[in-house]
Amino acid sequence: MAIPSQENPYQLFESWYAEAEACAAIDDHTAVTLATADESGIPDARVVLLKGFDERGFVFYTNLTSNKAKQLAANPHAALCFYWMPLEKQIRIRGAISPVTDEEADAYYATRPRQSQIGAWASKQSQPIETRFELERRIARYAAKFGISPVPRPEFWSGFRIAPARIEFWLKQPFRLHDRAVYTRDPEQASGWNRQRLFP
Repeated sequence: MAIPSQENPYQLFESWYAEAEACAAIDDHTAVTLATADESGIPDARVVLLKGFDERGFVFYTNLTSNKAKQLAANPHAALCFYWMPLEKQIRIRGAISPVTDEEADAYYATRPRQSQIGAWASKQSQPIETRFELERRIARYAAKFGISPVPRPEFWSGFRIAPARIEFWLKQPFRLHDRAVYTRDPEQASGWNRQRLFP
């Protein structure tokens, strides 16, 4: 099996993503490693959840006071890496970051479970905390504050979109002779992309 020779990387991504979603051995196909760098160029990485994608890019959400959000404000470029081990497939994405619109953030936030909505208010993400009880107390405080009313999106919680300049697909092969194909932005191509195969 080899990586299909498709001109548009989004079509290939959508195919692999759907395969991962259908794979019972994968616990969460949306889990992806997000790599950022701060203003000094020091890298950082963590797993986030992909919450949407189209030809504009790939979207995730976070607390805007978190370390990742601060790093993205200082250096608005990032990389994503999906690795679906049972499928022996990997996708690497690299590009510029921009915030989603308030309307997009509101629409996604409204789909979250209520406890997750309250959790967004309660958590001072990435800040020190003395005990777990402090978080539980804040959760109870905001649960009481909103009661049975809708929980609005906090102004400090929103999303980012990475607009890919480069997308690489990797498929495991025997003897470490893996199959690799990389797409880079190329406005001179009809598809908008240049595709190349890479040595393993």
